[in-house]
Amino acid sequence: MKVGIINITGYAGAELARILHRHPEVDIASVTGRSGAGKALGDVFPHLSDINIQIEPELTGSLDFVFSALPHAASAEALSEVIAADVKAVDISADFRLRDLETYTEWYGVEHPCPEYLEKSVYGLPEVHREAIAKASVVANPGCYPTASILGLLPALRHGIIDNNIIIDAKSGVSGAGRGLSIKTHFSEVNENVSAYGLDGHRHMPEIAQELDLAYGSEVALTFVPHLIPMTRGIFATSYSQLTNEFLSNNSDPAGAIDALYQETYGQEKYVEVTEVPPSTKQTLGSNQCLVYPKIDSRTGRLIVVSCIDNLVKGAAGQAVQNMNILCGYEESTGIDQLAIYP
Repeated sequence: MKVGIINITGYAGAELARILHRHPEVDIASVTGRSGAGKALGDVFPHLSDINIQIEPELTGSLDFVFSALPHAASAEALSEVIAADVKAVDISADFRLRDLETYTEWYGVEHPCPEYLEKSVYGLPEVHREAIAKASVVANPGCYPTASILGLLPALRHGIIDNNIIIDAKSGVSGAGRGLSIKTHFSEVNENVSAYGLDGHRHMPEIAQELDLAYGSEVALTFVPHLIPMTRGIFATSYSQLTNEFLSNNSDPAGAIDALYQETYGQEKYVEVTEVPPSTKQTLGSNQCLVYPKIDSRTGRLIVVSCIDNLVKGAAGQAVQNMNILCGYEESTGIDQLAIYP
């Protein structure tokens, strides 16, 4: 299958190339990059020098599948011709994640370039929308914060054992900000420093709320606070919500019931693991795993869920390939089975 990557020169695009290079069903046939057009891929990313391809200003040739790793708005615009030509695609930007156009405009500050294709798109969290993904034309790859947060809370919300008042405290490595230069991600600013941001509203919040509302069956009251921490990769999300009185009174062993519920939800999922001890981000480095650890605070009757992913793999490129596999009828794990790197 001939595959194209739009904007290979960003972190997500480069990670896509790294993963797809070893995919047995994929031939990386055309790649673009605004900052690297005309250069060999290995000249821009020496670690990808085994991929003998030149970066172009636009996709060329006949392609069977396309990934876009452009920023929002630019991504949908670039994919509009791809979708119109009935070529299946995964969009790593936010352009097809939000179902409501007004919400998209409010949070991203632009009119959607091709709203007519929203109906053809599916939110690409396989553990939630696998059947719909398989029938889609374009898949909206979830954001990194939403992937960790939604997977952490999904079982509890689906079974109605927590109330709708939810707090998510999430932390991201610096690569989550992208490859562009910024004073906020300068080494001197980030090193030995932790900072909260987006307290007036982060763009991933409506995406998280959309999927949590769907799981809960009605609107949740969400507080989402992201933080930047001095590491390269990783998302570490800690979510809090009150367990219902009904759940606590009907279970003599609430902790055991919670564990059973989470195991039942994710027991057959290859890329979500319910852990016995609190996980850490390094346990996911380079892998497509999401590690989830639910815990009851017995003093307050509150559920605490810790969830960890690599933001560039399960939070971006790895999940994008997982979605491609589902779309194209390949075994879901093809090309993305990789143990975490340690230390």
